[in-house]
Amino acid sequence: MRNILILGGGYGGLRVIQKLLNEQNIKDVSITLIEKEAYHSLKTEFYALAAGTVADRHLRLSFPNDVRLQLLFETVNHIHLDENKVETVSGRFFSYDDLIIGLGCEDKHHGVPGAEENSLSIQSMRRARKTYQVLHSVKPNGRVCIVGGGLSGVELASELRESRPDLDIRLFDRGENILSMFPAKLYNYVTDWLVNNGVTIVNRANITKVERHVLYNHDDPIEADAIIWTAGIQASKIVRELDVEKDYMGRLHTTKYHHLHDYPNVFVIGDCAASDHAPSAQLAEAQAERVAMILNKKWNNEPYPEEMPKIKLKGVLGSLGKKHGFGLMGEKSLTGRVPRVLKSGVLWMYKHHSG
Repeated sequence: MRNILILGGGYGGLRVIQKLLNEQNIKDVSITLIEKEAYHSLKTEFYALAAGTVADRHLRLSFPNDVRLQLLFETVNHIHLDENKVETVSGRFFSYDDLIIGLGCEDKHHGVPGAEENSLSIQSMRRARKTYQVLHSVKPNGRVCIVGGGLSGVELASELRESRPDLDIRLFDRGENILSMFPAKLYNYVTDWLVNNGVTIVNRANITKVERHVLYNHDDPIEADAIIWTAGIQASKIVRELDVEKDYMGRLHTTKYHHLHDYPNVFVIGDCAASDHAPSAQLAEAQAERVAMILNKKWNNEPYPEEMPKIKLKGVLGSLGKKHGFGLMGEKSLTGRVPRVLKSGVLWMYKHHSG
């Protein structure tokens, strides 16, 4: 019996499990998931958890209940590639015939002194909960500084504005404008929404130091009741420590079949895999489906396809509170209520399908 080990129960890890369990012709295969939490969490919605507009119970889904799937709720400590083993924090070792690495990402603090120790995060369910607790305790008319004007920072700022209209919310971004990866129509629309709703945007920021309640922009101190970091990500520390080729984000380079170049039995998906596409839940799921297809062929002694199916991403949807949003579907820019309704629909469908 072949033993497949999956590290991480995020969007990619869950999709691999779903696809493999749906394959009728896969036999004599044991699937084991190692995940530090006892549930799958909707990471794309952690901004709402931190802002206090969604309870965490609405962002948790149970993993499949199947006799072919073993669930181990442990934290990975080290991956021994040459020994085909994974070590957990508890000191246990787990062998594998095939390994799928989907351990996700962490905040990247770019070497800014004090940023890791003194800022809050929304990169995990536990950290988003802590961020909510801090924000909930901020005094009336207090100040919250959000570092990073990408999708996460914008969604958090807008959701927090609706949750706490009393707060002085400041969004810091190093670029000429927020959401620099989007077309001008979108980032101008979002900028106007934030400004009209009392969020201060600080462009061309350069955060040089972070203290517990002080943020330094170009070395100028700014007092804050809470500082939240959304300015970049990098692969999980466990992945960054592997002695294989990586990109600038610590993500692992793979072949077109999504396995490591020197380890054909080790597949990498999601935020741990180097890619020309921007990190997203969609991308992780698309990679997972391709890996499931490759494993199916491998276990049935079938040749891999010469050309892999093209990854087609549907687009990006972002929220501005509960009633407005923005998005990019293909080359079409969407603003207003429609993209917000679409995002809610996508979330409902995902929960319905996965739950």
